[in-house]
Amino acid sequence: MQTRLSFESLSGIKTELLAVLAADTQTAKGPEAKPAPVLLTADAAVKAAAAAVLASGEYKAGANETLLLHAPAGLAAKRLLIVGLGKQAKATVHVVREAAGTAVRFTKPRGIRELVFALPVLEGLPTAGGARAAVEGAFVGDFDPDTYRSDRKDQSVQSFTVAAAAGADKKAVEAAFAEGVIVGESQNFARSLVNEPGNKLTPTEMGRRAAAMAKEVGLKCEVYSTEKLHELKMGAFWSVSQGSEEPPALIVMRYEPAGVKDGPVLGLVGKGITFDTGGISIKPADKMEQMKYDMAGGAAMIGAMRAMALLKPKVRAIGIVCASENMPDGKAQKPGDVQTAMSGKTIEIINTDAEGRLVLADGLAYARQLGATHLIDAATLTGACVVALGMVNAGVFSNDEGTYAKFDAALAVSGEKFWRLPLGDEYAEMIKSDIGDIKNTGGRWGGASTAAEFLHVFAEDTPWIHLDIAGVAWVEDSRPYIAKGPSGIAVRSILEWVRSF
Repeated sequence: MQTRLSFESLSGIKTELLAVLAADTQTAKGPEAKPAPVLLTADAAVKAAAAAVLASGEYKAGANETLLLHAPAGLAAKRLLIVGLGKQAKATVHVVREAAGTAVRFTKPRGIRELVFALPVLEGLPTAGGARAAVEGAFVGDFDPDTYRSDRKDQSVQSFTVAAAAGADKKAVEAAFAEGVIVGESQNFARSLVNEPGNKLTPTEMGRRAAAMAKEVGLKCEVYSTEKLHELKMGAFWSVSQGSEEPPALIVMRYEPAGVKDGPVLGLVGKGITFDTGGISIKPADKMEQMKYDMAGGAAMIGAMRAMALLKPKVRAIGIVCASENMPDGKAQKPGDVQTAMSGKTIEIINTDAEGRLVLADGLAYARQLGATHLIDAATLTGACVVALGMVNAGVFSNDEGTYAKFDAALAVSGEKFWRLPLGDEYAEMIKSDIGDIKNTGGRWGGASTAAEFLHVFAEDTPWIHLDIAGVAWVEDSRPYIAKGPSGIAVRSILEWVRSF
């Protein structure tokens, strides 16, 4: 998708479709209160073109509500699309992001290949932030998961233009727009990995794609396999891999900005289980096909590293993805086995389907060995987190208040929904093993927190963030602004957390 920025008058822009935003200004409550939609533009001709339909009451400016007008009077555009933001008092750049995705997804099936999206003119909504959010939303909206359909028709929007008001700070808007392009493309890169079926994206192939991306954007990247795991004594990681014919891949990406020789080193660690059967503790057949997305945490780290390489924050970072299949072969580990992790800790295997924490254990230890002073990991780790938070929020855990505060502040930019869940000695007690140091599951209750405490053992006292994205890595049903399929969750938040350093 080609993107551009315009500061032209909206009414004079020649385009197949001009999208403008509307909000409901009604503040009264009760059965008598009726929506009062207004267009968020200063262009008198655009307002006039939509005045009659807004006055009719048939359009209420609800969140992502759309209305299409053909041959709008007084405008050079062939069509005018109105996209609702919901209540004006609650309008943020994050709803602008969704509105841009909605505009793109509305456009795609109608054979319209160019779209101009007008940034809203509203006090309290920064134009630069809106420009970045809009182009991010456009990329997210343009992605579809039908990669392998033999009759696939390319419905992508070929040209997306963000139109800003003439009086906007041009330099700031241009910088924010350029950032949005990089972030949107990086999120979609992660989504493209998550979308791949397990027979296409093996651990080896995931390593190849990460290496190719790294070469393109200037990251250092090394991809190791079985021999390296044995050399590093990564017994936890290897225990997951040993049941598969496909060899594991230890993907190590390095971002080293020019002139930065000291300061923090951020370790980004992702779970990369390219297909998860559950191993000997095999999963039910229902929805097992979705377990191709069990590498979404690793994909998020790869996408975030891509964005970092292009945006060039002044902080060093190491990205580690532990990629493997979890299969029930005759060589697979069994419940009751005891494994020795890279750190020397011994782990009693209670359930082979609690495998993500095993690969992350060695990934976190290796990041620390390579010099990471702060850690963040991402994983589709527990069904318990989905039970707790549904498919709305991802879970976040941390052992350090300052590090968590940086992540919480990053959410104000990323717009992604995370909810902090607890750690604690009581949860750590639940994973103590009789035969070894710890066991890989603490039972049914508090499963997200016991899994986080398992990882805490390997992060030790290094400032650390754990993201459990199990409930939001896959969109179960299409929404107006995003297709059913991989969401690319956490790329934006990880990136902003990194930039906070």
